[in-house]
Amino acid sequence: SKDLKGAMEILIEQKRQKLSTVDKLDDHMDFASQLIFAQNRGDLTAENVNQCVLEMMIAAPDTLSVTLFFMLVLIAEHPTVEEEMIREIETVTGKQELPN
Repeated sequence: SKDLKGAMEILIEQKRQKLSTVDKLDDHMDFASQLIFAQNRGDLTAENVNQCVLEMMIAAPDTLSVTLFFMLVLIAEHPTVEEEMIREIETVTGKQELPN
């Protein structure tokens, strides 16, 4: 746990350095960036930021897999919605073959 916490601190510091050198912040605004800026404003502590990023890294795969499973079940139960989704994908990608 101590090693993981140290690794998170390094990653957050790398992100902080990257944010300080970019020309256009809009292209780099993700959840981790928002946390870092909240810390800069004094809304969060460094420990808060580390804990949030750590929880995203650990918990996200679990919750994502459950969410995707239920989404796929719901799509399978509603073929009209599936057809609409396919049409939407085709409007963005055209009829090209998507990479595997």
